[in-house]
Amino acid sequence: MATQTESASPESTPPVSRTPSPARRGRPRTGGSLLTALTWIIAIGFFSPVLWMVLTSFKQESAAASNPPTFFFTPTLDQYRAVLDAGAGTYFVNSMIATGVSTILVVIMAVPASYALSIRPVKKTQDVLFFFISTRMLPVVAVIMPIYVIAGQLKVLDNIWTLVVLYTSMNLPIAVWMMRSFFQEVPGEVLEAAQMDGAGLLKTLWRVLMPMVAPGLAATALICVIFAWNEFFFALNLTAARSATVPVFLVSQMTSEGLYLAQLSAASVLASLPVVLAGWVAQKQLVRGLSMGAVK
Repeated sequence: MATQTESASPESTPPVSRTPSPARRGRPRTGGSLLTALTWIIAIGFFSPVLWMVLTSFKQESAAASNPPTFFFTPTLDQYRAVLDAGAGTYFVNSMIATGVSTILVVIMAVPASYALSIRPVKKTQDVLFFFISTRMLPVVAVIMPIYVIAGQLKVLDNIWTLVVLYTSMNLPIAVWMMRSFFQEVPGEVLEAAQMDGAGLLKTLWRVLMPMVAPGLAATALICVIFAWNEFFFALNLTAARSATVPVFLVSQMTSEGLYLAQLSAASVLASLPVVLAGWVAQKQLVRGLSMGAVK
């Protein structure tokens, strides 16, 4: 009797198990945990000077200058009172005026300029963009002398509006470049739909495009605020008693009598607080703005 061997069909063949071994499954999780721990260590290392500055601002001068450092102390607000009594309020008002007004002017001028260079470009647009950014390549120390002479001739030395003009010209090229990249991410179909609906140039810009690039606008404005608030060279050389800003006030805390670490730390905390609060308030818009165009 002949026997026939039937070959098994592909459907009846049991699937081969490819489940990784426990050793292999543990490797990615271990690697991810090590990477997370390393990231935390690096982040804490970068943040530790800021934390030490904040802690030092609540110390007495004797505890701030002790060697070895004092980790356990009784917190006090004496250093903050000393900073405010030294007239820090005037410097903060000057910085807020120079930063706020210059940022508003930058946004007002950068939006139409970047719109023209991105949505409706003209001939030699790249040359115009290079000219804008080339103004940031020039060292500030190379232009301080003619600026000082012109300001002296116009009798606008130690004037807060001189800083407003300089900060506006300093931040405008960066704002144009950033806003141009955000406008370029707007789909062309949106502009075509607005034109078909009869929207004019200004209506398309303010009603259609501005809500779409609002996160990018917030990111641009915040960067301009940071640059203007931290600017030191112009403020040091073009102001004196009436229009000096916060960075100049911080330098004034280092006197010939010695370096008061606790008081200087308190002044630095107060100087950093407005920018930190602005970043915290606009963090959602900032993240969205800086990530626009990252994913196609």
